[in-house]
Order: sequence, then C-alpha cells, then structure tokens
Amino acid sequence: MKLTQEQQAILDGAQGEVMAKVMKTMVMYGDTFGAEEMVPVTSEKGHLVTSFGFGVMTAMFDLMDQLIDAGIVSKQAFTVDPRPMDKNVPSNPIMDLITKKFMYTKQASYEEQLSKVGLESRETGFTCACYFDEVGNVPKQGDILSWAESSAVVYANSVLGARCNRNSGIIDLFGSILGCVPKFGLLTDEGRKATWIIDVKTSKKPEAQILGSAIGMKVMEEVPYVRGLDLFIGNELDQQARDYLKDFGAATASNGAVGLYHIDGLTPEAKEQGEALIAEGAQVYVIDDAELERVEKAYPIIWKNPDAAPKLAFIGCPHLSLEQLTDWAHKIDEALTDAGRKKVAVPTVMTTPEAVLRKFNELPEAAMLKARGVVVSYICPLMYMNNPLAGKMPVITNSNKLRTYTSARYYKSDELLKQITKGGDR
Repeated sequence: MKLTQEQQAILDGAQGEVMAKVMKTMVMYGDTFGAEEMVPVTSEKGHLVTSFGFGVMTAMFDLMDQLIDAGIVSKQAFTVDPRPMDKNVPSNPIMDLITKKFMYTKQASYEEQLSKVGLESRETGFTCACYFDEVGNVPKQGDILSWAESSAVVYANSVLGARCNRNSGIIDLFGSILGCVPKFGLLTDEGRKATWIIDVKTSKKPEAQILGSAIGMKVMEEVPYVRGLDLFIGNELDQQARDYLKDFGAATASNGAVGLYHIDGLTPEAKEQGEALIAEGAQVYVIDDAELERVEKAYPIIWKNPDAAPKLAFIGCPHLSLEQLTDWAHKIDEALTDAGRKKVAVPTVMTTPEAVLRKFNELPEAAMLKARGVVVSYICPLMYMNNPLAGKMPVITNSNKLRTYTSARYYKSDELLKQITKGGDR
C-alpha cells in the first residue's frame, strides 16, 4: 500500500508502539484485499459490533487496556451493538446464573473500556440500528465508514448511499482510531457495480425477510440490483420503505454476505444511475411466489421436538423502529381482542434501541403492550440465545437473521402474530 507521510510515520512509531500496531494491522488488512491506499473516514460517528463482555474474550479486553494505557481515543465518537442482558427479559434463575457468572462476566468493565476509548453514550449508544434518527448516527450519502455490524453496513451502503466494507470486529475500531481505512471493495465505484439482476415477479408484496434470504443465499457476497420491488414499496424512501429495507437487508447479509444492494427506482444510487450500475455479464435470478415458498420451506427446524409449544417469541432483530413498535402494538392488541384473550399466549419480547424505547414509553402504545404482557427491551436477541439453556428452548421469531444464527424457528410476521395471540387455538 502507498501510505501518506503521516500514515507512514505512525507505522514507523512516531505516535508510539501501540498506534504503530494499529496501523500495521490496517495495512495488512488492506494488503490482503489488494488495496493500494488508505482513504479518510468521513462519517461523523463510528459504530462497533463488539458490545458484549463475554468472559473468554481475554485478548479483546487486553487489547482495549493497551489502547487505554497508551492514551488512544477514537477520532470519532461511536455507537455499539446492543447489550446482551436485560433483567426484564423472561428468564429463569439457572439461565441468569449462567449468563452473569459464566458468560457475560466482563460486561460492566468492558463498557468502562468502551467509554474510555470513545463510546458516545452508555445510556443510548447500544443498538444494531444506530442509523435511526432517535439514535443519531446517520451517515450521509458518500460518507466513508469504518463499521462491522453486517445489518448496519448493508443498510448504510444501500439505503443511505454511504460507503463501507463488511469489516470485522476491532477492524471497525481501528479505522475509527486512525481516521482512515483501506480502499477496496465497496469503497470503490467498480466494487459497487451489481453483478446480479434480481427480477421480483411475485403476485403481492414479498415478505422482506424471505426475499432477503433468497437473494442472500443466491448471490452470497456479490451486489444485487433488484427490479420490480419498487412496485410494492414505492419510489420514495419513507419510513415504511426504510423499515422494509432494514429487515430485507439484514436477511441478505446474514443468509448470505451481502454488503450492498440496489433497488431500482428507490435507493439513492439506483435513482441516480439506474441500470448503469449493472456490470457487464451480470447473472439473472427471477423470484416469484413459488421461489419464495421453496426458500421458506427449506429452512431447517432444529428443535429437539419439532412439535413443541413455543416458550418465547422475539420480534426485532435488527432492532425495531418507533413506527414498527407502534404498528405491532396495535396488531397484537386487536388480535388478542379478537381471540378473547387478555395477554399474549407466548411470552413475547420486542427489541428496540434505548433511545427509541424512551420515546415509545411516552406513547399510549407502550402501556397497551405492557397490559398485554409484552416486554419491550433493548437487548440483543442473538446474545440472549447464546445461553445454552436458551438454545434448547423452543423460541420463535420473524427475524431471518435470528433464525440463521440460533435455534429460533422462523415464522412470517402474520403467522407469528397468530402464534403469540392465539396459542393452541391458532
């Protein structure tokens, strides 16, 4: 890589041994992917994926101590993925013991480390959906980022038009510390060209989670250009469209490894450049009703007893927006009324950023959900499911990301609604 004089000086130790190691790591990372130079990180804030104080991750805690001892602070304040624990989420004493005494034993001390290195806020800075207006980490089109959280990276690239590679944990922090990242992949014009054309030919609006899953598994890490979806979600990036693309993108990133997609007539670069974004020789994948049905039916059910009654439901992976929370509140309330029930038949947890939760708690829908037995939390469902006892529970979800990474069983949103409001009567 060709470094600037300042970058070379850091590599040579001008800012100390620890900063030299940080720069060396980023140079090796860039060399691995054929980067010829570093480019400045231009976003106002960073975002880190490692939010959990998992006790066995001693190397990470040692690394953070080295940064702190050397007086190194990120050049940009950052947000971080959700916390792994919340006492309000249904659990039992044994699960709590495992979580607190054997798993996330370093949570408090790790959060102290994050604060010293540059965490913006311990009150509102934990979420996988940092790009919500309430959280305030919203990159501008063209901004260069140093993020790693896959659902946030694909959203920032696609919906906001920012530029970020699918980095790993710690690489995201190092880029924010240095204020520069290697230029390759999705940071380049060529790397943002679509090598797949996706023709959506369904009879109705496709479920975001299944459509994203189908595309992710087909194209893997390549860039898809999706045609036909704008017919169902319009040509304006309003809140409803953004929420749809948030969930769609998370599925493409977790069921595959998509870091960027273009939606014809809707996402920023597709609106500006249209099909000029499609690379020569792009492959075509047609998605119709039958294809979505095939994909959904192929999802494995890995419960010990496939016929077990669900004991917990998670809604919100990635985190829900304020609009999604209020929409779910009314749907659950109406469905329970129709079923003649006072409370949900399956313990249900809806997750959202703390900043959104504070606003939601001011609305009548918050009391509505509480009265119906629904818990609204800031927790990360993935981290909750890492508990071996939780992994053995029959958990249901409408999140394809949670289904992919855990033993949770996937249901479409309308089917999940029936599960949690009608129980055995569904």
